[in-house]
Amino acid sequence: MARFLSDAWIADLDEAGRLGDVSPGLRLTLQQIVVDETGSETAYVIRIADGQIRVEHGRHPAPDVTLTQDRATAASVARAEMSAQTAFMSGRLRVGGDLSGAIEHAQALAAMVDVFAAARSSTTW
Repeated sequence: MARFLSDAWIADLDEAGRLGDVSPGLRLTLQQIVVDETGSETAYVIRIADGQIRVEHGRHPAPDVTLTQDRATAASVARAEMSAQTAFMSGRLRVGGDLSGAIEHAQALAAMVDVFAAARSSTTW
């Protein structure tokens, strides 16, 4: 079982993403930044292209969208207890970048909850 936000957890997401299936026309790079109570951050990137999802540790030089949240919010969203939309509307998630692609493909992005289900079930929170 991988600990949330660890390198092993990100590798589990990447593996689940490789097995997942998303809209073949979707091309989007999502930067995730999670800030803990000490101000330290964990960053990872979800790249979606040609029906494939890849997840990598670190920062991307030119993400389409950047999502920044605290650890509790990130965990709630990752566990599918709270949607990203709810986190955003409640002020717990900050969004930056070009949102047009994310809005255009909102339904395909919502399907990623199912793609990452296997990784979610084996995560230590």
